[in-house]
Amino acid sequence: MMLNWLSIDYVLLVIALWLGIGVAGVFALRRFRFVARVLFPLGGVGCLALAGAVLPMFGSTPDIAILPLGLPQLPFHLRLDGLSAFFLVLIGAVGAGISMFAAGYFRNGAGTPPGLLCLEYHVFLASMVLVVLADDAYAFMVAWETMALSSFFLVTANHKLPEVRQAGFLYLLIAHVGAIAILLCFGVLQANSGDYTFANMRAQSLSPAWASIAFILAVLGFGAKAGMLPLHVWLPEAHPAAPSPVSALMSGVMLKTAIYGLLRISFDLLDVHVWWWGGLLLALGLATAVFGVVFATVQTDMKRLLAYSSIENIGLLLAGIGLALIFHAYRMSALTALALTAVLYHAVSHAFFKSVLFLGTGSVLHATGERNLGRLGGLIRYMPWTAWLVLVGVFASSGLPPFSGFVAEWLLLQSFLFTPGLPDSFLNMFIPIVAAVIALVAALAGYAMVKFFGVIFLGQPREEKLKQARDAGFWEKGGMLWLAGWCIVLGLFPNLLIRLIDPVTVSLVGAGLGRSTTESNWLFLAPSSIERASFAPLLFLLGITAGCLIAFALVRVFYHGRLRRSPPWDCGHPWQNARMQDTAEGFGQPIRQIFSPFFRLKRHLPTPADSAPSYHVEVSDHFWHWLYLPVARGIEFLAALVGRLQQGRISIYLLYSFLTLLFMLFLVQR
Repeated sequence: MMLNWLSIDYVLLVIALWLGIGVAGVFALRRFRFVARVLFPLGGVGCLALAGAVLPMFGSTPDIAILPLGLPQLPFHLRLDGLSAFFLVLIGAVGAGISMFAAGYFRNGAGTPPGLLCLEYHVFLASMVLVVLADDAYAFMVAWETMALSSFFLVTANHKLPEVRQAGFLYLLIAHVGAIAILLCFGVLQANSGDYTFANMRAQSLSPAWASIAFILAVLGFGAKAGMLPLHVWLPEAHPAAPSPVSALMSGVMLKTAIYGLLRISFDLLDVHVWWWGGLLLALGLATAVFGVVFATVQTDMKRLLAYSSIENIGLLLAGIGLALIFHAYRMSALTALALTAVLYHAVSHAFFKSVLFLGTGSVLHATGERNLGRLGGLIRYMPWTAWLVLVGVFASSGLPPFSGFVAEWLLLQSFLFTPGLPDSFLNMFIPIVAAVIALVAALAGYAMVKFFGVIFLGQPREEKLKQARDAGFWEKGGMLWLAGWCIVLGLFPNLLIRLIDPVTVSLVGAGLGRSTTESNWLFLAPSSIERASFAPLLFLLGITAGCLIAFALVRVFYHGRLRRSPPWDCGHPWQNARMQDTAEGFGQPIRQIFSPFFRLKRHLPTPADSAPSYHVEVSDHFWHWLYLPVARGIEFLAALVGRLQQGRISIYLLYSFLTLLFMLFLVQR
C-alpha cells in the first residue's frame, strides 16, 4: 500500500534531516573537515529539497498536520499554504547558497567548535521553517524563541570578545521584548476563547478597537525582529559581530520571517482593516528607510554599512505593506495585489543580493583580516571572482536595471503612483510625497553601494598586506555564484516570480497580477496594462549591450586601436599613492553635512602637541542617548534601590515580612 505523501510531510523530513545533521555535528565536535565538507553541503541539499517540495503548493489546497509535541492537550498545529510556501522557497533557495559558502568559510579553532556551530546553524534553519509553518500561537512562539536563541548563539560564536558578547546580549534583549508583544497580540486575537489555533483566530470578529490593539502589538513585536525604527539598535551591532554566513542568513532570511508574521496577522488572521493602520506603517517604514540609508552612507565598517542598508530595505518593505493595508481598507483589491506583489518581490530580491554582499565581505575579511573601509582598496586585482560577484549584488542593491532590485523598487513605485484613486484627499496628497522620498532613498542607496564597492575593490591598496590577499575558495565562490545568479535571473525574467506570487496575493486579498502579466508579451512586465507602464528587462539589456559595442567599435575605427596611457591628475603633487584616494570618511562627508541632524557627531581634533596628528569623526545614533541610555540608567537606579533591601540580616527580612503582612491586612479590612 502506497503512502499518500503531502508537501508538508517532505518539509518535515527536511527539518528532521537538519536536526540529524546538527546531532552529527555534536558527535563530530572538532572534526573540522567532516563538518565543513560533508555536513554543511548536506544541509544545503536539504535547502534545495525544501524549495522543491513546496513549489507545488502555490495555488493548491493548504496541507495541515498536527504533531504530538509540546504540552498535553497542546499539540503543534502546522499549515502549509501559499503564503508559507512562498517564504519556504525563499528560505530554501537562499539557505542553499549560504550553506555552500559556509562549507568553505568556517575555520578550525575560531570561537565555537565547528560541530556545535553546525548544530546551532541547522537548528536556526529548522526553527525559521517552523515559524512559517506554525498554525497556532503555541507552536509559533516555541519556534520563534528557538530561532532567537539559536541565532543568539551564532552571533556570539566568537564569544571571547567582549564586544561580541555585548552585541549578542542586546540582540537577545530586543528579541524578547518583541516576543512579549507578539504573545500579547495572540492573546487579543483569540478573543478570550481559550483556543490559540490560527483557525480559531480567523473565525473571531474583533471590534475595530481590539483589532487595532492586536495590529499595534504585531507591528511592535515583528518590527523589533525586523529592525524597525526605533527598535533597530541590535541590528548594526549583531551583524558585525556574527560570522558572515550567519549575518547573511539573518539579514537575508530571518528578517523576512518578521515580514511573514506581519503579513499573516494583517491579511489573514485579522478580519477588520482600518486605513490608519496603513498610514502608521507607512510612516514607520518611511522613517526606517530614510534613517537606515542615511546612516549607511557614513559608515566606515563594511558590515555595519550593510546592516544599515538592511534597515533601509526593511523600511521599504514596511512602507509597501502599509500602502497595501490602505488599499485593502478601501477595498481596492487590484492595487492591494500590486503593493503586495512589490513587497514579496522585494523580500526575495533583498534576500539574494544582501546575502551575496555579506558573503563577499566575509571573503574580504578572511583574505585581509580587515573590516575597516579605510584600510582596504584595490582588491579587484587580487580577488577578481569576489569583486565581480559582489558587483552584481551592488547593482541589485542600488536598484539598477536589469537586476532584481530594480524590478522590486519599480513595482513599489508603481504602486505608489497609482494612488490618485483613493477616496481620501489627504492620502492622495500625502502618498505621492512618500513616493518622492522613496526615490530619494533609492538614490542614496546607490550612493552607499558606490562607496562600498569603490573603497573596497577599486583604486590602490591602502595597506601593504592587501597585496597578499587571495580570492575565495571553491565552496565560497559556488555559494556567491548561486546567489548572484538569481539576482540576474529575477531581474531579466520577473514574470516568473510574479506568477509564483500571484496565488499568494489571490489567497490573501482576492486579486493578483497574473492576468496582466499573461496578457502582455512575455518580454514586458506590465503591472496594470501595457499602455500605462511597462518594463522590458531583456530589451533594456540588449540596448545597453548594443550601446557598449557601438562605442567600442567607434573608438576602434577613429583611433585605430591606439592607446595612450597617462597618470591621473594629482592636484599638483609630485607623488601618487593610496593616500591620494578618496577615503570612506571623505566619501560620506557630503551626506554627513546635509543630514547632520540625523547624527550625533563627536569630532576628534589634533593639537599642536600631537606627534602624529589626526582628525576623525565618530558618528553615533541619537536613539541611544534619547531612549536606550535613559532606560538603562533607570533600570540601574531601580536595581540599586532594590539592592539596598538586601542587607543580609535575618531580622531585617522578618521586619519586611511583618510590614507586608500588616499592609495586606489593611487592604483586606478596606
